[in-house]
Amino acid sequence: QVQLVESGGGLVQAGDSLKLSCAASGRTISNLIMAWFRQTSGKEREFVAAISRNALHTYYVDSVKGRFTISRDSAKNTVYLQMNSLKPEDTAVYYCAATITYYTANEYRRQNIYEYWGQGTQVTVSS
Repeated sequence: QVQLVESGGGLVQAGDSLKLSCAASGRTISNLIMAWFRQTSGKEREFVAAISRNALHTYYVDSVKGRFTISRDSAKNTVYLQMNSLKPEDTAVYYCAATITYYTANEYRRQNIYEYWGQGTQVTVSS
């Protein structure tokens, strides 16, 4: 069993930066594919970023490329999402997700491969 706890959300202005954290317990993150998703009211959950088990590969949705960076600290068993140049359209509840199962990289964007989810953290970007 894996527990995920997100933190770091908040209210910021457009152009600001924010760093989300996802602390994992129950299994070391080097054995997990980890990802960030986001969801706004009335919309489906959207893939944002993922990081491979060995942390050598990262993947992003086009709308955040060049602005967001996913990374991890194995010593802290924590995954991060650094968000720069935030825009109002980045406003959402951000969720951390993890899977222990092996998948090919082209599947990382599918939310149904992730069996573990955090409770979410709200990010609000004002214009």
